[in-house]
Amino acid sequence: MILFTSDYCEGAHPRILENMLHTNLEQNPGYGEDRFCEAARAHIRRACGDDTLPVFFLVGGTQANLTVISAALRPHQGVLAAVSGHINVHETGAIEATGHKVLALPSADGKLTAAQVRDYCAQHWNDETHEHIVQPKMVYISHPTEIGTLYSADELRDLRAACDACNLLLYLDGARLGYGLTAEGSDITLPLLCECCDAFYIGGTKVGALMGEAVCMPRRALAEDFKYLIKQRGGRLAKGWLLGLQFAALFEDDLYFEIGRHANRLAADIRRACEQKGFSFLVPSVTNQQFPILPDEYLARLGDKYGYSYWQRVDETHSAVRFCTSWATRDEDVAALCEDILSL
Repeated sequence: MILFTSDYCEGAHPRILENMLHTNLEQNPGYGEDRFCEAARAHIRRACGDDTLPVFFLVGGTQANLTVISAALRPHQGVLAAVSGHINVHETGAIEATGHKVLALPSADGKLTAAQVRDYCAQHWNDETHEHIVQPKMVYISHPTEIGTLYSADELRDLRAACDACNLLLYLDGARLGYGLTAEGSDITLPLLCECCDAFYIGGTKVGALMGEAVCMPRRALAEDFKYLIKQRGGRLAKGWLLGLQFAALFEDDLYFEIGRHANRLAADIRRACEQKGFSFLVPSVTNQQFPILPDEYLARLGDKYGYSYWQRVDETHSAVRFCTSWATRDEDVAALCEDILSL
């Protein structure tokens, strides 16, 4: 079976594995205090256009989210997120387990708007009983969102302005950031994230690495004692050089962006085949995640050869499913899938 169910089922890009093999017997300082992590930080700072940007390597996305959010918020504060946001639906209540509430807002496209943020904060502060209610203090977004949609530069700047007006922090989950930065028509860049976000992370696990995320903190105050919190929350790897080595490989020659472009290109082939067949989509996406709406009678036929993720029921006879591409997706496999879609 050919799997299109995730963008990190495979191990790691061969160039990363080759570097890991060549350094396997090296003895390096632990917990990220090594030459590989320093090299990776230098590459990321250069890509972000900030020579002093604090960069921290954590083992996974959930650890990154719960560590950043719990570090930034006081006990009575919560984080605004789209109802479909990863911290709200796919992290087993990790944020709530730290003592902070996820304040979920409705969203048809997986995104939050500046108007929503302003309205929610106005309602909170205009309520005479606001001291009895969780105080909003952070906005959480992801790029791409859980359903493959993208923020524009203008939308991101509007959110920054809303956060400034409401005294909120802005945090961006970049688990699939490589696919968002290289998507057709995207005008979001790493320097823009440094301009607009108080913190964000560059996802490695879903974009070619075996594991690991790079948390960047343009707001320097958040970086104070952050290493203590990474350790406390289980996000710090003893063999931290393994994370640094991978991010150095991803960023030293733009492999990270090459992977994103490759996956997006193949996902576009799947999208065009679905469009040619007349299928509609749950949402428009130009990233590596595609969500076509298929007649239920076709699901088993495709499932015999391809692994996809069932997403949601649309009506009595149709369901939305997800196809994902990655660094490991092969042209010939996508070509076979497209041919089978067109022959349904």
